[in-house]
Amino acid sequence: MRVWLPLMAAVSLSACGQSGDTAEPTPVEKAAAEAPVSDAVAETPAVPTAVDLRRVCQAGLAAIHGQTLDAIQITGAEGEVLNAQWRAPVDGGWMKAQCRAGDGLVVWKPLELPDPTQVRWMNEAGDPVVTYTIRGEEIEIVQALPDGTTQQAMMAVRPEEEVS
Repeated sequence: MRVWLPLMAAVSLSACGQSGDTAEPTPVEKAAAEAPVSDAVAETPAVPTAVDLRRVCQAGLAAIHGQTLDAIQITGAEGEVLNAQWRAPVDGGWMKAQCRAGDGLVVWKPLELPDPTQVRWMNEAGDPVVTYTIRGEEIEIVQALPDGTTQQAMMAVRPEEEVS
């Protein structure tokens, strides 16, 4: 019995050093793991071209706000940040936002809100993580929500459909 007790203690303690407690995957890692596999060549350039930036932001804002692609109007650019607007579903007024994309992420900021503290880039803890993948003429948008669920949308945004 005296031999078994120290031996059992040694075995128990040796298991403590093993990484049984792995870190919970981030929302981006969860979204990437659950993304469907496609035969199309996927691209997520670190810095998208101007045309791809417009495509990604239009698709991203449409997916985030439950709009059609046609509803999202790109109204201008400030460097690598795009300005966009779409009709508000409730009162028909205009919703406005800015969008930037790169390294597979879409980040947006609402504009002209009554509460100025809400006019901020949506990239803080607790905000959904929005990723994109360019698959030819389609843009795949995956939103990893704070509750751990994901939403996916595939949107056909051809470069020739872009607003200049």
